[in-house]
Amino acid sequence: MSIIEILLFGLVIIIAHFLEAITGFGCTVLALPFCIAITGVKITVPVLTVIGWLLALYIIIIDWKSIIFKEYLKILGFVILGLPIGMRIFDVLPETPLKILLGIFMLIVSIRGLIISFMPEKDNVSPNHGSKVGKWLLNFCLFCGGVIHGAFSSGGPFIIIYATKALPNKSNFRVTLSALWITLNSVVIIKNFMIGIMTKEVINLTIWMIPFLIVGMVLGNMAHKRIDGSSFNKIVYGALLISGIFMFV
Repeated sequence: MSIIEILLFGLVIIIAHFLEAITGFGCTVLALPFCIAITGVKITVPVLTVIGWLLALYIIIIDWKSIIFKEYLKILGFVILGLPIGMRIFDVLPETPLKILLGIFMLIVSIRGLIISFMPEKDNVSPNHGSKVGKWLLNFCLFCGGVIHGAFSSGGPFIIIYATKALPNKSNFRVTLSALWITLNSVVIIKNFMIGIMTKEVINLTIWMIPFLIVGMVLGNMAHKRIDGSSFNKIVYGALLISGIFMFV
């Protein structure tokens, strides 16, 4: 990679991980289309997996007392069922179908998120977390999040559909999801080492990205304490929509 490519990759890392340090989700799925354009799927995904793991570790270290372990275990239970399916998808599908699949998924989730984020709070209740159908749909979202995370290390958009209902407190939301990401990404990273995905090129690029990660996560944590989470959810979903469109270019 050239210096320009490394700097462009690093700029994406700063922006995406700044946003995740605020909200607890979004870094990988926001960074994917732009980083893929620089290095391709097979290098980008394992690099972002490790970088996301490091960010999650940082959030847990500074705010571990806010983890809601009951919800963490429930989310993990459903997500882990879909994880092997996603890993298999990543191994067998070529790059172009992967990009199209991810782009469709990103557009659906971002449009849904934007619609809900602009609805009056009293109307923002679908699906009904208390109904049997609502619970089934929310649990199914967790399973789908596991599939997407196994393939792209970016199952957050599906998982947050559940988490926004179960974890209304901003700090609980962020650190509980970070505990989930560090667990899931540990599984994916071990698998990547075992099957040879963590090549020298992947490891070198990951090391280059650590300074950019530090900038993004420190600034993001400062903003988390000061900025309205609702406003930033709108920004994240807007950026996700743009990223999804970029996947088809």
